[in-house]
Amino acid sequence: MAVDKKDARSGKATKKESQPLIIAKTPAEQQRLKLERLMRNPDKSAPIPEKPKEWNPRGPPEFVRDVMGSSAGAGSGEFHVYRHLRRREYQRQDFLERISEKQTLDEKYIEKVKENQKAAEERTVKRRKKREKLKQKKLAKKAKMESQKEGSEEKSSSSASEAEEQEDDAEVPSFIMGKR
Repeated sequence: MAVDKKDARSGKATKKESQPLIIAKTPAEQQRLKLERLMRNPDKSAPIPEKPKEWNPRGPPEFVRDVMGSSAGAGSGEFHVYRHLRRREYQRQDFLERISEKQTLDEKYIEKVKENQKAAEERTVKRRKKREKLKQKKLAKKAKMESQKEGSEEKSSSSASEAEEQEDDAEVPSFIMGKR
């Protein structure tokens, strides 16, 4: 009974649920199992790994005390020290070359992106001008059609008034229907 009180106080269950052992056969299944494990307790924070730091070589020594070479006259242990120093220096130089190459590639990429943006902007301006020109032509054509309609209406209204005046003036019709 004392054991039950301790478990009740700590808030833990007396017996943990036993999970069946599942071995993932594919990477997708492995990922699914990891997600299921994470989703069992959504309050618990998920571990997000940090981006691995890029390897950076140790800088060159500021002052070299023991200047040595691989020539004769050095002790048997000195050659190994020289060899390690030489390897480290070659690694450092390779690293610096890779960094400079990466920087030049990045600069070329940025330059190309700017050129592409400039070309796209020029195409956009050209097409915008073309659209505006077509729009102006349409508006001009529409205005011309409206003015022609108004002109024809004025002519028809003026011709109608002239016809009324002529009817008043002329009592005799110019033709009679039904007669030959």
